[in-house]
Amino acid sequence: MKIIVPMAGMGKRMRPHTLTVPKPLLPIAGKPIVQRLVEDIASVADEKITDIAFVTGRFGSETEERLLKVADNLGAKGHICYQDEALGTAHAILCAKELLDGNVIVAFADTLFKADFKFNAEKDGVLWVQKIEDPSQFGVVKINDNGVITDYVEKPKEYVSDLAMIGIYYFKDGATLRKELEYLIENDIIKGGEYQLPDALRNMTEKGMEFVPGEVEEWLDCGNKNATVHTNSRILAFNSDKDQKDSSAKIKNSIINEPCYLGENVVIENSVVGPHVSIHENTTVKDSVIKNSIVYTNTVIEGLNADNSMIGNHVTFKSEPKDLSIGDYSKQ
Repeated sequence: MKIIVPMAGMGKRMRPHTLTVPKPLLPIAGKPIVQRLVEDIASVADEKITDIAFVTGRFGSETEERLLKVADNLGAKGHICYQDEALGTAHAILCAKELLDGNVIVAFADTLFKADFKFNAEKDGVLWVQKIEDPSQFGVVKINDNGVITDYVEKPKEYVSDLAMIGIYYFKDGATLRKELEYLIENDIIKGGEYQLPDALRNMTEKGMEFVPGEVEEWLDCGNKNATVHTNSRILAFNSDKDQKDSSAKIKNSIINEPCYLGENVVIENSVVGPHVSIHENTTVKDSVIKNSIVYTNTVIEGLNADNSMIGNHVTFKSEPKDLSIGDYSKQ
């Protein structure tokens, strides 16, 4: 089983945090988003993950080494593939065409999920979906009475289905997917200036391939700051039966309202932290009240009352209560 992770986008909706770190490498409760994604996929796949391709921009050798380590930690061979132009989802997947053979999972790196099923690798394909209240803002699938997908509709103005595609797909025959993606590009089949994966899916369905939905319990978006803070809170809640505090963390005259994640060498003094707070390694928090927030590495926080906030790496900050989104190396 192979995994392809398109992640070449600049993450503009997550700025300023993505000015120094690619969005998929932003940690959620101590682990980068992309690491959580591939681990979650591995947990629902029946087969061993042999290869993981990360389709990236030119993010530099340090980022590439971190991505290759993510693959290595799962016992898989890592591959770095480049998408130098933002030409759409179909184009992004085809940038990893050397892996488009046999069983393949495609997973876009701005989403996480919670599921308790093992998907059937004998199906032609499985598209992860979740039921939503307002389908008009998402791509949805239509299914027949046998539970087989019959069509793919992008942001329907009228109700056709409430099963939204969350951006994770399984294909039994990666070679067939590769041919359909190549067909789109060779014939310049473009929508909105981009080559779109649903066009390839529709062609495959019309040729008789049967795709079925794999419905997840919860779909967690990491597309912007508010969504990422919410996702952090849900991940902490999922793991609330575990101790999420590193043994090196020092807590002095403080209250920790679980669930919280405290990384290596975190210091909490005279503060109230939590619930739903992740504080990453080498960060110090003093005289503060922080809840429902993410604080990244090597940061010093004093006298802060924060909620629904993200605070970056190497920050020194002292302020009145605010709804924050602060980038790396900020000082105030």
